Amino acid sequence: MPETVLEVTGLRRTFGSVRAVDDVSFTLAAGGSLGIVGESGSGKTTTARIIVGLEQADEGAVLVRGRARTGRARGRTGRLERAREVQMVFQDPYLSLDPRTSVEAVLRETLRLHFPGADHAARIRELLDQVGLGTRAADALPRQLSGGQRQRVAIARALAVQPAVLVLDEAVAALDVSVQAQVLNLLADIREETGVGYLFITHDLGVVRCVTDEVVVMRHGAIVESGPTAEVLDSPQHAYTRLLLESVPRPGWDPDRIAAARRAL
Repeated sequence: MPETVLEVTGLRRTFGSVRAVDDVSFTLAAGGSLGIVGESGSGKTTTARIIVGLEQADEGAVLVRGRARTGRARGRTGRLERAREVQMVFQDPYLSLDPRTSVEAVLRETLRLHFPGADHAARIRELLDQVGLGTRAADALPRQLSGGQRQRVAIARALAVQPAVLVLDEAVAALDVSVQAQVLNLLADIREETGVGYLFITHDLGVVRCVTDEVVVMRHGAIVESGPTAEVLDSPQHAYTRLLLESVPRPGWDPDRIAAARRAL
């Protein structure tokens, strides 16, 4: 059996009277791909931010390769070690990159911070090849790249520190459909090559079906259903999961009926 690279147990996070995350638990195997789906306000992004370390949980534990991530890392070395464990790729590749910094400089700064003294030039070439850009893109600024190319740069920056887990928060939602397919195929190849574990945060059930092995469905901060992706999407057991599937536009789709069903839940 593959080792468990990420273990999330009993996470809770409240904002005032709102339970953003309510007793969330799941595991991710090394080299596995887990999707967390739900509508806006379901708690999926807050869960991801806790795992990455951008939010602190009120209760619960996050372990990466058996090491706890809850609480604050001590000292610069501890913070860098924690950052290398889990990396995040955000939805908007333009906002996540410095518009004044070239692709090569973005990667070089990340490598210099985490691996001082290493051969950065060789690693930069390797990363650019890995994400399908090549060295021709090294001197480009973000505004000179397409959305898909910018997202490839963001992925390369995340992979530079060799994380155990890569969190992708709606990472292809801002891209055209054809470019989405290219980036998802790229991610599948990278997972096979490196064994990194993926945590996909998305509302797109098509993306979930294509790129995940397991799926967690969240509503109002809690998990309502989880299991193998094909099993959950083909034979959903919870009414909310069925509602999400029925909400995808198709011939005969009735938005008024879907709205009524959502109010009845």
